[in-house]
Amino acid sequence: MLGALARRYGRVAVVSGRPAAFLAEHLLRDGAGAGPSALRLVGLYGLETVDADGMVVAAPEAEPWRAVVAEAADRAEASAPAGARVERKSLALTLHWRERPEHESWATAQASRLAAELGLVAHGAKMSCELRPPLEIDKGKAVAELAVGFATIAFLGDDIGDLPAFEALDALAAAGARTAKVGVTSLEAPPALLAMADVVLDGPEATLAVLEELAGR
Repeated sequence: MLGALARRYGRVAVVSGRPAAFLAEHLLRDGAGAGPSALRLVGLYGLETVDADGMVVAAPEAEPWRAVVAEAADRAEASAPAGARVERKSLALTLHWRERPEHESWATAQASRLAAELGLVAHGAKMSCELRPPLEIDKGKAVAELAVGFATIAFLGDDIGDLPAFEALDALAAAGARTAKVGVTSLEAPPALLAMADVVLDGPEATLAVLEELAGR
């Protein structure tokens, strides 16, 4: 689907909180229909991208924080209760309580403590807390950069981390661009995101149907 969209439109990108290597592995595999030059991949909210050769490139200002994030992950793992999951993302760290909701207080307290002690910033996400370097890099900045040179821009999102992207589209609209903020519902979709959306789609199946129509299928 992404390959079909990339062949039809001026620019198609996946802007994700997942590591760029994960995106490259799953979205640029043989037979996917879109090579690195056709489909833009942005990982970790803009901290990483996949270049034209399919290689992961980190934002230069983020590199000095790699060891700090690793230390935070070590400390989180050492104190994590059974069932809490510590996900290492190279330049970011996520503390999950999806599988064990009773560990939410541990995750939020640990994220706040590590952020204060190591200089990282804690961000809320779906049943998780994420620690990232204190840089002015988020999905909003990534979308604004991807939108340069285009008069019509759409973004689909379903999580707290997508709010900056919606805000970026509002700024682009104020400057004269035509924009569409598309929210996707789920049991965990934040109400604030859906309230900001111009259009709300009812879950992944409805989203896929819209993308198929946009791709001309």
